[in-house]
Amino acid sequence: MKLRSKVVPLAAGEVLELGCGGGINMEFYDPARVTRLTGIDPSPKLLEMTRAAAAACGIDARIEGGVGEMMPFADASFDTVVTTFTLCSVQDPAAVLAEIRRVLRPGGTALFLEHGRAPDTDVARWQRRIEPLWKRIGGNCHLTRPVCDTYRAAGFAVDRMGTGYMPKSPKPMAWVEYGTARAEG
Repeated sequence: MKLRSKVVPLAAGEVLELGCGGGINMEFYDPARVTRLTGIDPSPKLLEMTRAAAAACGIDARIEGGVGEMMPFADASFDTVVTTFTLCSVQDPAAVLAEIRRVLRPGGTALFLEHGRAPDTDVARWQRRIEPLWKRIGGNCHLTRPVCDTYRAAGFAVDRMGTGYMPKSPKPMAWVEYGTARAEG
């Protein structure tokens, strides 16, 4: 939650939260900066929770079902796209990032807080070992995906705000990277 509180309040303008399931980020949006909030998630149960969380925070949000690989929005629809612990669980991260680029307006920003492949060899080895089981119990969460490198490969300029292991978590599940990304070219 501490890391979410550093990333989510940076959202501004027309905002899309990709993987909004459960509404856990709602309390961190700044209503003075966000003109409209749209959320998308594939889970009907989580969508209901997100709608309730938005209402409890007094946020007028449009929450709908869908997946990041094929978002139901027009090109250049959003000023900001927010993902928190989302890219680890999607089927095709490259396709999701292409969609994020598509729906972002020129000059728009992608805000991210994601966990992924640790830089430490021993930890990364454990991540590879436990990932097959972890995906089954962790909602398709991949522990070995490189976060910032994946954004860069998709044509984003990345401004990494921070990295590290989340405290009180086993290291193979705890590596996080967070920051901002802007589409290049």
